[in-house]
Amino acid sequence: MARIIDGNKIAQDIRNEVRLGALELKERRDIIPGLAVVLVGEDPASQVYVGRKAKACAEVGFMSREFRLPAATDEEKLLKIINKLNKDKDIHGILVQLPLPKHISTEKIIAAIDPNKDVDGFHPVNVGGLVTGTPLFVPCTPRGIMELLVRTGINLTGKDAVVVGRSNIVGKPMALLLLAQNATVTMCHSKTRDLPAVTGRADVLIAAIGKPKMITANMVKEGAVVVDVGVNRLENGKLVGDVAFDEVAAKASFITPVPGGVGPMTIAMLMKNTLDAALAEF
Repeated sequence: MARIIDGNKIAQDIRNEVRLGALELKERRDIIPGLAVVLVGEDPASQVYVGRKAKACAEVGFMSREFRLPAATDEEKLLKIINKLNKDKDIHGILVQLPLPKHISTEKIIAAIDPNKDVDGFHPVNVGGLVTGTPLFVPCTPRGIMELLVRTGINLTGKDAVVVGRSNIVGKPMALLLLAQNATVTMCHSKTRDLPAVTGRADVLIAAIGKPKMITANMVKEGAVVVDVGVNRLENGKLVGDVAFDEVAAKASFITPVPGGVGPMTIAMLMKNTLDAALAEF
């Protein structure tokens, strides 16, 4: 039976470390890390995420600013807000909550953020830095997954790692981070032939495809480490991941649950990125 990787506990440990780092920065430099979160529209899930980020900021001693804009907000107005935040010395991190309304170019908005304040790690400068091994910031979810693996004592050197999903937010950066830790990496997607054969050879399997319980026991190697990034709500309201947890847990060596696995790590790493942004000024 797999050992469950407790994302809630590890995320709390990281938030405690960030809180101490922020306290030391305030005492030594009289600087309070500042995070600005911009939300356009009334998407319920996004509103929940923004609320959690504000709560996390309060917990670790950050200054938090929220900009809640109507869905009809035009691109030019959003760009003006970002430009103002880029120049604001009290703001060290800027996060624009995705997805944006369709009339606004996500690429243009991300590119407008100062790379030194891009705590989401989505700016082309940071993406390029991730490829070359020199990013200012790493996207929060993949960085959180790496922390889960490292703090659980999982050595990635020489391991076969398979990432299911090729999104810019999780899949692609995840593959690069695993590669940087000397894993041999395979990326899978909707066009992959014989997916069970590929996932079945993984020592470390990252499921980030967005389909409930898609990864079943017959797709997992005995003793594999399985990280479930998926968050899917069933018709009965229950949250499940991309992994059929019960059957895969009987076969894996380590597994993350949903909820309580990768999810808490994302906001914890956002706090860590924001602290790093504040520290980078000195």
